[in-house]
Amino acid sequence: MQINIASETDIASVVSLLNRAYRATGGETGWTTEIGLLAGDRISEATLRDEIATKPQAFLLVYKSEDEVLGCVWVEPGADGDVWYLGLLAVDPKLQNNQLGRRLLGAAEDWIRERGGRAIKMTVIDARKALLDWYERRGYVRTGQTEPFPSADTRFGVPIAPNLRFEVLAKAL
Repeated sequence: MQINIASETDIASVVSLLNRAYRATGGETGWTTEIGLLAGDRISEATLRDEIATKPQAFLLVYKSEDEVLGCVWVEPGADGDVWYLGLLAVDPKLQNNQLGRRLLGAAEDWIRERGGRAIKMTVIDARKALLDWYERRGYVRTGQTEPFPSADTRFGVPIAPNLRFEVLAKAL
Protein backbone atom coordinates (compact mmCIF):
# COMPACT_ATOMS: atom_id res chain seq x y z
CA MET A 1 0.00 0.00 0.00
CA GLN A 2 1.37 3.38 -1.00
CA ILE A 3 0.84 6.16 1.54
CA ASN A 4 2.05 9.71 1.10
CA ILE A 5 2.31 12.87 3.13
CA ALA A 6 -0.91 14.84 2.77
CA SER A 7 -0.75 17.99 0.69
CA GLU A 8 -2.58 21.25 1.23
CA THR A 9 -5.15 20.15 -1.34
CA ASP A 10 -5.93 17.01 0.71
CA ILE A 11 -6.96 18.84 3.91
CA ALA A 12 -10.68 19.31 3.13
CA SER A 13 -10.99 15.67 2.01
CA VAL A 14 -9.19 14.42 5.12
CA VAL A 15 -11.49 16.45 7.40
CA SER A 16 -14.54 15.06 5.60
CA LEU A 17 -13.17 11.52 5.89
CA LEU A 18 -12.40 11.88 9.61
CA ASN A 19 -15.86 13.24 10.39
CA ARG A 20 -17.58 10.50 8.38
CA ALA A 21 -15.47 7.74 9.91
CA TYR A 22 -15.56 8.93 13.53
CA ARG A 23 -18.98 10.60 13.75
CA ALA A 24 -20.90 9.10 10.81
CA THR A 25 -21.61 12.48 9.23
CA GLY A 26 -22.92 12.10 5.71
CA GLY A 27 -25.07 9.07 6.51
CA GLU A 28 -22.41 6.37 6.17
CA THR A 29 -21.78 4.35 9.32
CA GLY A 30 -18.66 2.24 9.62
CA TRP A 31 -18.16 -0.77 11.87
CA THR A 32 -17.13 1.43 14.80
CA THR A 33 -17.87 5.09 15.45
CA GLU A 34 -18.08 7.55 18.32
CA ILE A 35 -21.86 7.85 17.98
CA GLY A 36 -23.39 8.02 21.44
CA LEU A 37 -20.06 9.07 22.95
CA LEU A 38 -19.42 12.46 21.36
CA ALA A 39 -21.49 14.98 19.42
CA GLY A 40 -20.29 17.41 16.79
CA ASP A 41 -17.47 17.10 14.32
CA ARG A 42 -14.35 15.08 15.09
CA ILE A 43 -12.21 17.83 13.60
CA SER A 44 -12.48 21.03 11.59
CA GLU A 45 -10.23 22.29 8.82
CA ALA A 46 -8.99 25.06 11.13
CA THR A 47 -8.09 22.59 13.88
CA LEU A 48 -6.30 20.22 11.50
CA ARG A 49 -4.38 23.08 9.92
CA ASP A 50 -3.41 24.29 13.41
CA GLU A 51 -2.20 20.80 14.40
CA ILE A 52 -0.08 20.60 11.24
CA ALA A 53 1.34 24.10 11.74
CA THR A 54 2.20 23.64 15.43
CA LYS A 55 3.65 20.14 15.04
CA PRO A 56 6.07 20.36 12.09
CA GLN A 57 7.73 17.09 13.12
CA ALA A 58 4.43 15.19 12.62
CA PHE A 59 3.10 13.76 9.38
CA LEU A 60 -0.45 13.38 8.14
CA LEU A 61 -0.34 10.40 5.79
CA VAL A 62 -3.00 9.62 3.22
CA TYR A 63 -3.97 6.68 1.08
CA LYS A 64 -5.59 7.81 -2.15
CA SER A 65 -7.16 6.34 -5.22
CA GLU A 66 -6.85 8.81 -8.04
CA ASP A 67 -7.48 12.11 -6.22
CA GLU A 68 -9.85 10.72 -3.59
CA VAL A 69 -8.60 10.30 -0.01
CA LEU A 70 -9.72 6.84 1.13
CA GLY A 71 -7.74 6.63 4.36
CA CYS A 72 -5.50 8.66 6.62
CA VAL A 73 -3.31 8.38 9.70
CA TRP A 74 -1.31 10.84 11.82
CA VAL A 75 2.19 9.87 12.95
CA GLU A 76 4.41 11.94 15.22
CA PRO A 77 7.83 11.14 16.65
CA GLY A 78 8.38 11.54 20.37
CA ALA A 79 11.26 13.58 21.76
CA ASP A 80 13.73 10.68 21.47
CA GLY A 81 12.54 9.53 18.04
CA ASP A 82 12.14 5.95 19.27
CA VAL A 83 8.48 6.08 20.33
CA TRP A 84 6.02 7.56 17.86
CA TYR A 85 2.42 8.61 18.45
CA LEU A 86 -0.16 7.26 15.99
CA GLY A 87 -3.66 8.69 15.72
CA LEU A 88 -6.46 9.78 13.42
CA LEU A 89 -6.49 6.40 11.67
CA ALA A 90 -9.55 6.46 9.45
CA VAL A 91 -10.93 4.66 6.43
CA ASP A 92 -13.85 5.75 4.29
CA PRO A 93 -16.90 4.05 5.90
CA LYS A 94 -18.00 2.70 2.49
CA LEU A 95 -14.72 0.76 2.28
CA GLN A 96 -14.52 -0.56 5.83
CA ASN A 97 -14.54 -4.33 6.47
CA ASN A 98 -12.23 -4.88 3.49
CA GLN A 99 -8.99 -4.92 5.51
CA LEU A 100 -8.07 -1.45 4.27
CA GLY A 101 -7.65 -0.22 7.86
CA ARG A 102 -5.38 -3.15 8.66
CA ARG A 103 -3.27 -2.44 5.58
CA LEU A 104 -3.16 1.30 6.31
CA LEU A 105 -2.05 0.63 9.89
CA GLY A 106 0.63 -1.76 8.63
CA ALA A 107 1.86 0.81 6.10
CA ALA A 108 2.04 3.48 8.81
CA GLU A 109 3.99 1.10 11.06
CA ASP A 110 6.42 0.41 8.20
CA TRP A 111 6.72 4.15 7.54
CA ILE A 112 7.61 4.77 11.21
CA ARG A 113 10.05 1.85 11.28
CA GLU A 114 11.82 3.18 8.16
CA ARG A 115 12.40 6.45 10.03
CA GLY A 116 13.97 4.79 13.05
CA GLY A 117 10.88 4.36 15.20
CA ARG A 118 11.03 1.41 17.56
CA ALA A 119 7.61 1.62 19.18
CA ILE A 120 4.19 3.19 18.77
CA LYS A 121 1.94 4.73 21.39
CA MET A 122 -1.69 5.61 20.82
CA THR A 123 -4.73 6.60 22.82
CA VAL A 124 -8.24 5.24 22.30
CA ILE A 125 -11.40 6.29 24.11
CA ASP A 126 -11.94 3.61 26.75
CA ALA A 127 -15.62 3.15 25.81
CA ARG A 128 -14.69 2.02 22.27
CA LYS A 129 -14.32 -1.65 23.18
CA ALA A 130 -14.55 -2.98 19.60
CA LEU A 131 -11.77 -0.64 18.49
CA LEU A 132 -9.57 -1.51 21.47
CA ASP A 133 -10.05 -5.20 20.64
CA TRP A 134 -9.18 -4.54 16.97
CA TYR A 135 -5.89 -2.88 17.94
CA GLU A 136 -5.09 -5.74 20.30
CA ARG A 137 -5.52 -8.18 17.40
CA ARG A 138 -2.96 -6.04 15.51
CA GLY A 139 -0.42 -6.52 18.32
CA TYR A 140 -1.07 -3.43 20.43
CA VAL A 141 -1.05 -3.88 24.20
CA ARG A 142 -3.08 -1.99 26.77
CA THR A 143 -0.50 -0.38 29.03
CA GLY A 144 -2.81 0.09 32.01
CA GLN A 145 -2.31 3.84 31.72
CA THR A 146 -5.15 6.25 31.08
CA GLU A 147 -5.27 9.92 30.18
CA PRO A 148 -8.14 12.30 30.82
CA PHE A 149 -10.44 13.11 27.92
CA PRO A 150 -10.30 16.87 27.18
CA SER A 151 -14.03 17.37 27.80
CA ALA A 152 -13.70 21.15 28.01
CA ASP A 153 -11.97 21.33 24.60
CA THR A 154 -14.89 21.16 22.18
CA ARG A 155 -12.63 21.34 19.10
CA PHE A 156 -12.82 17.53 19.03
CA GLY A 157 -16.50 17.13 19.90
CA VAL A 158 -18.79 17.45 22.89
CA PRO A 159 -18.97 14.47 25.24
CA ILE A 160 -22.37 12.80 25.51
CA ALA A 161 -21.25 9.80 27.54
CA PRO A 162 -19.99 10.51 31.06
CA ASN A 163 -16.48 9.91 32.34
CA LEU A 164 -14.69 9.37 29.04
CA ARG A 165 -10.98 8.62 29.28
CA PHE A 166 -8.25 7.65 26.87
CA GLU A 167 -6.69 4.24 27.26
CA VAL A 168 -3.01 4.11 26.26
CA LEU A 169 -1.89 1.32 23.93
CA ALA A 170 1.63 0.52 22.78
CA LYS A 171 3.39 -1.74 20.31
CA ALA A 172 7.06 -2.52 19.81
CA LEU A 173 8.16 -2.47 16.17
